[in-house]
Amino acid sequence: MTELSLDIADTEAMERLGAALGAHLRGGEVIYLRGDLGVGKTTLVRGLLRGRGHDGPVRSPTYTLVEPYELPPLTLYHLDLYRLADAEELEWIGIRDLLDATSVALVEWPERGRGVLPAADLSITIRYQDPGRWVLLLGQSAGGDWLVGQLTDKGS
Repeated sequence: MTELSLDIADTEAMERLGAALGAHLRGGEVIYLRGDLGVGKTTLVRGLLRGRGHDGPVRSPTYTLVEPYELPPLTLYHLDLYRLADAEELEWIGIRDLLDATSVALVEWPERGRGVLPAADLSITIRYQDPGRWVLLLGQSAGGDWLVGQLTDKGS
């Protein structure tokens, strides 16, 4: 497991981290996003999507559970499982049909999908600190380790 710990000063820095991560996505990745409400998980996703060319709104899919973003050659799925009553609901929305070699899943509150969600390639934990945020990126597969390595090599 490869890890990278970062101090993030502000919203712009969180978006830059997201953009740097997004630049290296190849497809097939599952990324878990962990942290308290309002800590910056969706801000990171917004930076990732903007870095890949999305110029529309980016909202947390708290009520819809999943927001798809077609950004050829990949489709990125932003999932927010905070309001998920039962992990089996993921089967009803067709989670297995969404995930393939041309998609990326960005999953907030992954513990609520335990037993149904595939394992993470990369786990990102965000915590409040004064000032800013502390972010830990932890590779949990060869692909996740590679992603962390790309960010480490770039000094992100």
